[in-house]
Amino acid sequence: MPKEKPKVHIGEIIRRYRGDRGLSQGDIERRTGLLRCYLSRVENGHTVPSLETLAKIAEAMEITLADFFPGEESARDRDTRKMLGEMTEEEIRFLAEIKKYSGGLSDGDKRLVLAMIRKMATMLPHQAARRQTTYRRPTL
Repeated sequence: MPKEKPKVHIGEIIRRYRGDRGLSQGDIERRTGLLRCYLSRVENGHTVPSLETLAKIAEAMEITLADFFPGEESARDRDTRKMLGEMTEEEIRFLAEIKKYSGGLSDGDKRLVLAMIRKMATMLPHQAARRQTTYRRPTL
């Protein structure tokens, strides 16, 4: 009797989460010790990882193992959706980039970055344009 095809395409789900977080297969390789060629085989549906391997991949992407499996929306999902509100895909990608690079920052550095963002967000458009022109390189 032939094996039934799984309803969950785990490789596609891994690729989507990895892409959403701006991570490469090399990033996952460095974080998990799994070879990039193995990750490629998983993402392309040529091999199915064990639960232990899935747990490593999930940890590397800072998600839960349950996130890989579609089903009922969890309270965490609802809270996340509520927090994100009406954000565009571009805004979500921007926040993912900030998260990617801010992991190694100290608390003081994180506060400084937030203060800079607040300052930039409160600047009037004409102030921002004027500020950009003040940093021109002198011509010889």
